[in-house]
Amino acid sequence: MINNGTKWDIYTYNIILIELCKNNCLDEAFKIFQSLCSKDLQLDIFTINIMIGALLKGGRKEDSMDLFATIFANGLVPDVVTYSLIAENLIEEGSLEEFNSMFSAMEKSGTAPNPRMLNALVRRLLHRSDISRAGAYLSKLDEKNFSLEASTTSMLMSLFSREEYQHHAKSMPEKYRVLNEAKK
Repeated sequence: MINNGTKWDIYTYNIILIELCKNNCLDEAFKIFQSLCSKDLQLDIFTINIMIGALLKGGRKEDSMDLFATIFANGLVPDVVTYSLIAENLIEEGSLEEFNSMFSAMEKSGTAPNPRMLNALVRRLLHRSDISRAGAYLSKLDEKNFSLEASTTSMLMSLFSREEYQHHAKSMPEKYRVLNEAKK
């Protein structure tokens, strides 16, 4: 990367990091990020989210979790994007207890999940056939008066169309049981 001595701001570096990550230059992006951490430049949560997302996408889950762990030490607060990235990773890895703990901490810190995050979590849990946990997050969608996304509804209907999941319909919040009845 060429810098002719011009002092760049964090937004310029964010654009560079995004472009490097889009072009599969994760190692170079991570080196730049590490150099930013050692400079007298105030990082923001957007920059951290760029790197966590890129590290997860690049299969460097341990690095992404290490970076997540340093957020508070750097005087930053995770936002819903940060939590979404980490939550999806924890579910994918099967670390559901750690995920539940993180989700509780997120809510206690005042970072409210958005409908997109909750729908994505429900789909991941359904994909893993963890129906009871998916039901718990469907209830959270209801509590917050969020709607199901079409892909979540479709996944629920598809799941309940399979005989081996029929008995799970009863463990779902009542309003979603109608999806099981709709296929009959």
